[in-house]
Amino acid sequence: MGISLAATALNSGLDVYWCSAGRSKASRERANNLGIRSVDTLQELCNSCEILISVCPPHAAVTVADEVIACNYQGIYADVNAIAPATVKTIADSMADAGIEFVDGGIIGMPATQHGTTWLYLCGNHATKVASCFSEGPLETSVLGPEIGKASGLKMCFAANSKGTAALHTAILGTAEAMGVREALEKQWAIYTPGFTEKSQARIRQVARKAWRFKGEMEEIAATMEAAGLPHEFFDAAAQVYERQKAFKDAGQEPTIEEILKRVTKK
Repeated sequence: MGISLAATALNSGLDVYWCSAGRSKASRERANNLGIRSVDTLQELCNSCEILISVCPPHAAVTVADEVIACNYQGIYADVNAIAPATVKTIADSMADAGIEFVDGGIIGMPATQHGTTWLYLCGNHATKVASCFSEGPLETSVLGPEIGKASGLKMCFAANSKGTAALHTAILGTAEAMGVREALEKQWAIYTPGFTEKSQARIRQVARKAWRFKGEMEEIAATMEAAGLPHEFFDAAAQVYERQKAFKDAGQEPTIEEILKRVTKK
């Protein structure tokens, strides 16, 4: 996703930098192929950029923000990670105490390769300025106003359906497999909704290699639900479903549905 944002910023005529310290060979190759300017340390990045965009796994968002504060950064910091509004507001308060302007963001969609497929929603007093960094696409932007938390809240609600449903279907199929009724269940699904089984399995397989970071996203959604006065336990369970798939992180190809169900039903 980060490279998608960088490509859009380059398309929009900006100089784009990234911090290469500790990053994988694959990440370095993507950045080099795109022509992003590399710096060796986060301090160098903070010294070079008027605007910082944080794109990282949910569990790392607070740590990254704290590291930026420690660098005495004085520009605009946009957190566009999949985290709960409460987490965003905690980061925003820390940024304000350090004199850093903060923008709340949420990305909906896959990495942008064409217009009309991926949206970056933004909130905050400087949201419009951040949006202007991506004016030429293919990433689309939408400003929701000055109130911090709305963009991340929208992201949480959207992901609760898209990624939460994939976890639910995984758990259902795993249970059916364990009970020996999966084939019968899939036949019944086909009667009620032709093509449902194929679409569901395709989505389950698609997300398996990303499950290691979806665990944290489900936990953030659970916190969002709880803060809104709603039950959060389903998304705690969804986090566990994704946790059981973390071994697929470095898989060369999508695992089969049987491999996934074996992982999630392991006692």
